[in-house]
Amino acid sequence: MLVTYFVIGIIPLLFYSFNLSKTLHNYFEDTNEKEVLYQANKIAGSIQKAEYLTDKSKQDLFWKELSEKSIEENFRIIVVDSNAVVVADTNNMAVGQMYMVPEILVALAGRDEANLRSDEEAIYASAYIEDARSNKIGAVLVVSSFSDIYQLISEINQKWIFMTVIIGIIVIALVVFMSQIIFDPLKNVLATIKEISSGQFHQRIEIKGNNEFTELAEAVNTMTQRLEEVDKSRQEFVSNVSHELKTPLSSIKVLSEAMLLQDNIHEDTYKEFLQDINSEVDRMTEIVNDLLSLAKLENNENRLNIGEVDINKMLRDIIKRLQPLSENKNINVSFEAVKDVVIEADEVKLSLAISNLVDNGIKYTPVDGRVKVSVDADNQDCFITVQDSGIGISEQEQSRIFERFYRVDKTRDRETGGTGLGLAITHSIIMLHNGSVKIISGEGQGATFIVRLPLKRKQS
Repeated sequence: MLVTYFVIGIIPLLFYSFNLSKTLHNYFEDTNEKEVLYQANKIAGSIQKAEYLTDKSKQDLFWKELSEKSIEENFRIIVVDSNAVVVADTNNMAVGQMYMVPEILVALAGRDEANLRSDEEAIYASAYIEDARSNKIGAVLVVSSFSDIYQLISEINQKWIFMTVIIGIIVIALVVFMSQIIFDPLKNVLATIKEISSGQFHQRIEIKGNNEFTELAEAVNTMTQRLEEVDKSRQEFVSNVSHELKTPLSSIKVLSEAMLLQDNIHEDTYKEFLQDINSEVDRMTEIVNDLLSLAKLENNENRLNIGEVDINKMLRDIIKRLQPLSENKNINVSFEAVKDVVIEADEVKLSLAISNLVDNGIKYTPVDGRVKVSVDADNQDCFITVQDSGIGISEQEQSRIFERFYRVDKTRDRETGGTGLGLAITHSIIMLHNGSVKIISGEGQGATFIVRLPLKRKQS
């Protein structure tokens, strides 16, 4: 941040300072060159008009005017004849000498010129002198000091440098101050995340104010809460699996010990014990198979085999397959199709999901009850409804019925032979199809499950 803000705050200022210094230098150079050239032309015109170079009797007046002009304007004036020999020099240094500087040669050739000589810190401006017949009889060279301008620009640069240093100090101070405001909360968030990553899911970030860090803290707290719930669910799952497997294992152990400890067991008793052991093994196998299926669904290991599914035919097949179970309890299972529906789905998995709902409806409905299966659709979604007249589910338990091993009535469920995983498998399959399932129920009022499935599967 320090480097970034320094670059953003100082580099443009330095660039501006450099350009300003260059612009001022060019401005003063151009202005002074024009001014000195104007003075050179003015002096050349006066000399030409007064005929100072051709009339020797006016030499004293000529010298006087040049000296006054030099003192008044604070520059050096040199006048040369057509041979570049100095006839007048306000500094009295080059009189009688040949003065072959480029500006004089240019003027004698008939062109005025002004140049800044940086090494001498002076401006040289020349203008030619003509006689009545436009012959070049001489030239005027005006030399004006540019050191004062250099001094002024230097002072401006020093002030800009000083200002840049002050701004740099201010930027550094602001960055240090802002870094404490910004990074202290961030450090707090990072410290909490490190504790969470070590398994301390009860940790929460203290939220203050209303800014982006507050939103970040809320997001981390929400994530931590969900991780805590997942961890709790995992622990409950392990406990439930242990409990579900412990029950048949205990039964098998008791039955096998009874067979080993008793002598001369009757063949019928022996067969009865083996049948009970076989039933418990089947129950354990069913639990393990359901757990494996659920794990594959939740880990997306089992990819969907998408194809066109005739929902009406699939529901009729499910009802026909479960008919023996409904006839045992004299339960009327009806089917109503508002319209024919075809969707894009995995028929095998979707059939399993709906079968679990119909199977539960039959299991939890008393003798002589009813179960109604219906299907409807709009332009986007298909709706499958499974309604029973069973024991119902209280509002407090409805939010947990899709959890693994959760039972509304554990005694009744074990009597019916369920594993407590059917609704969890149903929920996972429907979620894989980008659908949803909800329940409408009340204790003793039966249960209605409504499954929504998209007609067309979106490509991921």
